[in-house]
Amino acid sequence: METPARRAHPARKRLVQLVAIVYLNGRYLPEDEACVPVLDRGFIFGDGVYEVIPAYGGHLFRLEQHLSRLDNSLAGIRLDNPMTHAQWAEVLEEIIRRNDGQDQSVYLQVTRGVAQRDHAFPDKVEQTVFVMANPMSPAADSLLKNGIAAITHEDIRWRYCHIKAIALLPNTLMRQVAREAGAAEAILYRDDKVTEGAASNVFIVKNGKILTPRKDECLLPGITRDLILEIGHDAGLDCIESDISLEQLTGADEIWVTSSTKEILPVTQLDGKPVGNGTPGPIWRDMLDRYQQHKHLLRDGSAR
Repeated sequence: METPARRAHPARKRLVQLVAIVYLNGRYLPEDEACVPVLDRGFIFGDGVYEVIPAYGGHLFRLEQHLSRLDNSLAGIRLDNPMTHAQWAEVLEEIIRRNDGQDQSVYLQVTRGVAQRDHAFPDKVEQTVFVMANPMSPAADSLLKNGIAAITHEDIRWRYCHIKAIALLPNTLMRQVAREAGAAEAILYRDDKVTEGAASNVFIVKNGKILTPRKDECLLPGITRDLILEIGHDAGLDCIESDISLEQLTGADEIWVTSSTKEILPVTQLDGKPVGNGTPGPIWRDMLDRYQQHKHLLRDGSAR
């Protein structure tokens, strides 16, 4: 018979259930027990890369594409992948299962590991591998109804933005500038050419054509970005990868920002001025519907 002393208090039981389980260097453990040495090069130098992968209904979103981008990021900083794609899949699926969630944002990070502080790469150091998952909620109805505000900002980041590096200080600074201006995102440009958002890819619509900057070292090859292009092409929409000038951006009928966690959000105000008529546009609404259809297929296990 259970005694009062052994019976879990309801509030305590809920607290226990809310403790996140993470993966760190081969171990699954409570988040508050996970520790990384202060000499880890990720902490000292920002020497590492990361990925963020949504999971809908327990199914990882475009896993192979995310892991391929991880391969490219690791190669870009001259670091071997510590696991095969099959091993990554096993760890990521286990993290989802242990965190009792359906829709989750799964974060993974690989650093060069622990070594005495020296700019030169250390020899024979094991990488630090960390994975966590957080609940992911859909965008608020108010954002879908009204859109978001954005500002333009000169792109002050390093040259190799196609590498998903963990050194995100410039991105956080530009996002803070946007926040202080009452905006949700900063849309970046170099030499009058739009690159991407501080934490998103960018699309514009003009005269029925959907445009997004072409892939190069100045922007991250977004997984959601690529899916939107695929959906658009399959639907017979006019989707173009092209340079976008600041003039084209400010004169667009619609502007969208996209990412794995934002999905597709409409920008209805740019630098304090309305985009188009100042409300989310019809082509965005159509694309959002198509994107949600793809998510439903993923939840059912019939899409990746």
